Amino acid sequence: MAGEATRPSGLFLRYWLPLLAYVALIFTLSAQPHLSPPMRFQNADKVCHLGEYGVLGMLLFRLVRAMHWARRRDVAALLVLAIGMAIGASDERFQSIIPGRSCDLLDWLADSLGVGLAQVVSLAWTEWREG
Repeated sequence: MAGEATRPSGLFLRYWLPLLAYVALIFTLSAQPHLSPPMRFQNADKVCHLGEYGVLGMLLFRLVRAMHWARRRDVAALLVLAIGMAIGASDERFQSIIPGRSCDLLDWLADSLGVGLAQVVSLAWTEWREG
């Protein structure tokens, strides 16, 4: 079973596919005109951005570690932060062309914070697991 995850098809199914599907979900939601958060309180959309991009950060960290793009965990976390922030910026830019949506710096900051918090959790988790 462990050997399956190292084959190209196993790597794709286990690490790439969940990430790509999740990014597609993010952009699908962003393409919805006049989308509002399911919760009703001030800045509820920022909480949604934080959670949404927290999950993205976890999926990215798994991928970066599995692909061995960085030997050290802290370097992997910084790489993930940069990639996640770029995806968030792209998503915000994309929303600027959708009716009823806008490109919002505070949304991007919430996205970035979500990815960053996910890195803190990921680093703590891998430190605990791997020592």
